[in-house]
Amino acid sequence: MPTSLAQLLTETASKHAERPALKLDDTVVNYAVLNEGATRIAGLLKEKGLEPGERVGIMLPNVPYFAVVYYGILRAGGVVVPMNVLLKGREVAFYLKDSGAKVLFAWHGFAEAADVGGEEAGTEVISVEPGKFEELVMGAPRSEADEPRESSDTAVILYTSGTTGTPKGAELTHENLILNCSVTAKTLIDVSEDDVVLGALPLFHSFGQTCGLNASIAHGACLTLIPRFEPVKALEIIARDQVTILEGVPTMYHAMLNVDDPADTSSLRVCVSGGSAMPVEVMKSFEKAFDCIILEGYGLSETSPVASFNHPDKERKAGSIGTPIEGVEMKLVDEDDKDVAQGDVGEIVIRGHNVMKGYWQREDATEEVMRGGWFHSGDMATQDEDGYYFIVDRKKDMIIRGGYNVYPREIEEVLYEHPAVSEVAVIGVPDDSLGEEVAAMVVLKGDASEDDLRAFVKERVAAYKYPRKIWFSEELPKGPTGKILKREIKAPSEVEG
Repeated sequence: MPTSLAQLLTETASKHAERPALKLDDTVVNYAVLNEGATRIAGLLKEKGLEPGERVGIMLPNVPYFAVVYYGILRAGGVVVPMNVLLKGREVAFYLKDSGAKVLFAWHGFAEAADVGGEEAGTEVISVEPGKFEELVMGAPRSEADEPRESSDTAVILYTSGTTGTPKGAELTHENLILNCSVTAKTLIDVSEDDVVLGALPLFHSFGQTCGLNASIAHGACLTLIPRFEPVKALEIIARDQVTILEGVPTMYHAMLNVDDPADTSSLRVCVSGGSAMPVEVMKSFEKAFDCIILEGYGLSETSPVASFNHPDKERKAGSIGTPIEGVEMKLVDEDDKDVAQGDVGEIVIRGHNVMKGYWQREDATEEVMRGGWFHSGDMATQDEDGYYFIVDRKKDMIIRGGYNVYPREIEEVLYEHPAVSEVAVIGVPDDSLGEEVAAMVVLKGDASEDDLRAFVKERVAAYKYPRKIWFSEELPKGPTGKILKREIKAPSEVEG
């Protein structure tokens, strides 16, 4: 087992030099070229005085340069700080200052924000522009050997989305990421050198990094990239490149399902979903339309990210996040960290090789989530008699209506069963008498009124649960992975139940 994440590329390049590692439309990068690029990036960084353990930012979309820079930083012994390409200048400055990044590699199309943030943080910004960047890289010295790193050293700092305040940097070690990648690839997706993986998930995100980039590179597969997800384009690439493994978030599957004339996707052998809970109706419809099973998993940035999965050699339960992966433990606890009875709702806590070292320079926050040696996820779930977990909702998303707990996920599942509903997000809105009221923002694909939807849900759940407030929208706010951003949803004041 490698001790450094950089060795994933080094070892594969020595065995499969001429095999395609990355594709972007007509551009194909084989393992030898990828390895050579990483070698030069490492040399460039060492020339700039980068010391082992120092941080380097990446602000790149899903292009081959991401992998070149990513493994180059690791080869130099640096710590990768991946950043969302859509960050504004002040946000870039926060990430760079908080991590103490010495250098930032930024896509030329986002130069303004990168330069503003870099100047404020005192970080050198290297522009990544096709043509010019190749000249810079190939003019740099080669760094022949991977800088030695301990498996317990930090490899990547992944910043959380900041839904509960200022973003915190989860320190993921080489061991965290190597083992999570290995277990995921071997026991869940069964990645081999014959596979083509669709790289539609952002590589700056933990799901895309571990299950897409690192899993592909470690096993000699080809990762075919999409810089910006578009359902028609994704389906065309699946057909063109004979993609065998599709990894996405529920909104991606939903979008592909709604393409009128999809391309030939018969090459697919397994689909993987994560990032947020997949509505059961979307899963059933996609599997029927595309004749490919979807295996749903669960994890967080702090868990590298995969923690549980519907294993391919066991029963798959729709609506479940499955059971813990090899080497990982999960259980459900109450507010006092006591185990809950089987069938009751509790918070998911996790321990194992996948759990982060801690939050970067945030000892207080680390202690808070690592109580008793278990990482506290903030996600509420139940467990059935077979040990399968079912997400109920985020702890902080839970609605308390007149003293009763309402879990938005349950109400969303019911609304997805209505034939006119395309997408939905259920939130709590302030209410003078009840504390909170249940509300739903709905995207329609057919005809339905607010009263129709209210009546539909009312027939299927307890009276205190159905949404009194419903409003329609053309689309739901989404983040870079396609995850619905409930924190950005504001109920219109004129909506009355």
